[in-house]
Amino acid sequence: MNIERLYKSEDGLKQRFIIRGTTPAFMNSLRRAIMTYVPTLAIEDVEFRKNSSALYDEVIAHRLGLIPLKTDLESYELPSECSCKGEGCSKCQLKITLDKKGPCTVYAGDLKISDPKIKPVYPKIPIVKLLKNQELAFEAIAILGLGKEHAKWSPGHAYYQGYPEIEIGKCANPEEVKDACPKGVFLIKDGNLMINEEKIKDCDLCRACSDICDAIKVRGSRTDFIFSIESWGQLDVDEIINYALDYLKKTTKDFKKSL
Repeated sequence: MNIERLYKSEDGLKQRFIIRGTTPAFMNSLRRAIMTYVPTLAIEDVEFRKNSSALYDEVIAHRLGLIPLKTDLESYELPSECSCKGEGCSKCQLKITLDKKGPCTVYAGDLKISDPKIKPVYPKIPIVKLLKNQELAFEAIAILGLGKEHAKWSPGHAYYQGYPEIEIGKCANPEEVKDACPKGVFLIKDGNLMINEEKIKDCDLCRACSDICDAIKVRGSRTDFIFSIESWGQLDVDEIINYALDYLKKTTKDFKKSL
């Protein structure tokens, strides 16, 4: 297997790779492991002390649960794997409080979190707007969870496609084919339609070209893939991929042992 990084965003939350010499089964296993088996912190329980805002308790609790929290996987454990057996301790849960009085807008950055290493990824996420004399006070518990249980624990989005393989036959209308490609994959040289090698990685296999010219064959490779991942911010991409690979290694080892 050979891996080449195509793109990394400035904040490190988006990356794109070419992975050569593998199978669709492995790529899909990695995608599923990333989205459903990499744990992150999220608010699970909320006890309201005061809420005279325009929103019901349930609506605010739902908003709180969807706030991405920066996650430290070395300091926290899944409740099911904790020594307290899920009863609740400093190893598997985190206390979060808030006490605000209007007029103001309550943001994610206003949350008081007991662990200074944990904070909202996007502090300007609005929770609720309080008018004059309206109040909001609560105590919440955040725990590690998995995306398979609820989307709020999913660390990001991952997807892949086969590396583009394009065959060009004789086309009567090369200019039309070139203009039809939304990714600029084709160019014209000496009147002939050719592939722009700098752009072929951007091809998303839409086949707009082959709809115009039957002599063009477009398919995705079954051994080479373009893999993209976007983190919601709780973990960086390297952490997500490493944890997902460790999970796959452990589960396949356990399966082999059971078999």
